[in-house]
Amino acid sequence: MKREHILEIHSLSINYHSQGKEVRAVRDLSFNLEHGETLGLVGETGAGKTTTALGIMGILPDVTARVEGGEIIYKGEDLLKKSKAQMRATRGKEVSMIFQDPMTSLDPVMTVGKQIEEMIALHSDGKREEITKQAEHMLEVVGIRKERYHDYPHQFSGGMKQRVMIAIALSCSPNLLIADEPTTALDVTIQAQVLELMKNLKDQYQMSMIMITHDLGIVAEICDRVAIMYAGNVVEYGSVEAVYNHTAHPYTEALFHSLPQIDEDQEELQVISGLPPDPTDLPSGCAFHSRCPYANAECEKEMPEEYEVSPGHVSRCVRCKQEVE
Repeated sequence: MKREHILEIHSLSINYHSQGKEVRAVRDLSFNLEHGETLGLVGETGAGKTTTALGIMGILPDVTARVEGGEIIYKGEDLLKKSKAQMRATRGKEVSMIFQDPMTSLDPVMTVGKQIEEMIALHSDGKREEITKQAEHMLEVVGIRKERYHDYPHQFSGGMKQRVMIAIALSCSPNLLIADEPTTALDVTIQAQVLELMKNLKDQYQMSMIMITHDLGIVAEICDRVAIMYAGNVVEYGSVEAVYNHTAHPYTEALFHSLPQIDEDQEELQVISGLPPDPTDLPSGCAFHSRCPYANAECEKEMPEEYEVSPGHVSRCVRCKQEVE
């Protein structure tokens, strides 16, 4: 039985305007997310992953960012057409986000308990005692004793701060959780604990999740499908099994080749030649063509279409066009 989409993004384009320049951060982006599914959004720094998340949340900076086109359909409604008041009601209750750096995301002069309370109170008409009790419960859900309710962020380690961030994000039982590189600032052991916690809570709360990361190992561990982003666009999209075992796009192939191989004797890691394109001056055609070992004249002329290389597995590469034909 096919599951329904909880989120559909169609041809989304987001630009930043600063100092007379236009940064094309997200370009004609499309992907879907099903109920109960975890999607990995993967790419280098500057690929547009976080901008996509901020667009979904409706918290792009008003002064510099502008949605140039597209739709963000959540449960059948276009979030881009909602007012600011409607989006405030949606954030936290329906769609929530764990930000990248827990060290700077928490208010240093407010106890962690009060910060969880603040989110619950925003979407609840319950009495103060009930809200406090719910906030204490959320601390225990993420593995923190409720006795630490009155402690301040500086009294917690990095991993514990991230647990507090997860408690805040889940305090109103959202249907969709966006996690923006939630383990970046943590050591490997704590990373594993936080990922395991998130995986268990996702199942417990029956949520859908978007995991933003540059770590292909994390995607393999907890994601059902993966979208590979490059220069503001999804270049390959499909199930983790399909993308990892039947890689179709040269950029995805290059990412896998750059990983260390524990079963091989390597003196140096393989690197992707060249640099990501300047988002203020993107090249014509496929944005990856200047770094691609398979590029030809056609790659320089126009952006490749999406080609379905197998059911549910698509890639933006002219080589896939030849295979499909």
